[in-house]
Amino acid sequence: MFVTKILASKATQGVLTISPGASIADAVAELASRKIGALVVSETGSRADGILSERDIVRELGKDGAAVLDRLVSDVMTRKVQVCTPSDRSEDVLQRMTEGRFRHMPVEEDGALIGVISLGDVVKARLSEVSMEKDALEAMVAGHT
Repeated sequence: MFVTKILASKATQGVLTISPGASIADAVAELASRKIGALVVSETGSRADGILSERDIVRELGKDGAAVLDRLVSDVMTRKVQVCTPSDRSEDVLQRMTEGRFRHMPVEEDGALIGVISLGDVVKARLSEVSMEKDALEAMVAGHT
């Protein structure tokens, strides 16, 4: 399965971004209200300058306590962002996410943001793919018996 199919199956299309100059408090409010685990950080809304995840925030909370809420997103975000393309295969993306120990990956096409996929999205797609393969194999075996 390809990333493009994963994007098409998502309930919410597009990319939620936050400015690097926003406060962590604003980012926390956005994460909570949208019930999501990460925001793409982008000055323009069309390119990933970084990513801010719950893990990034919790890591800084552990160091600085509530004072982190007054800091800027650019101070806390992960700058080295792994991205994928719509033509990447789900198993390759799953491997990259697992090895890199991150759960969200922006999707870019021709250098522009077109979506974000989560580890949960990829696992759900892979489980669906495996289930279809299982059903096809069972039907093939049943047809030969």
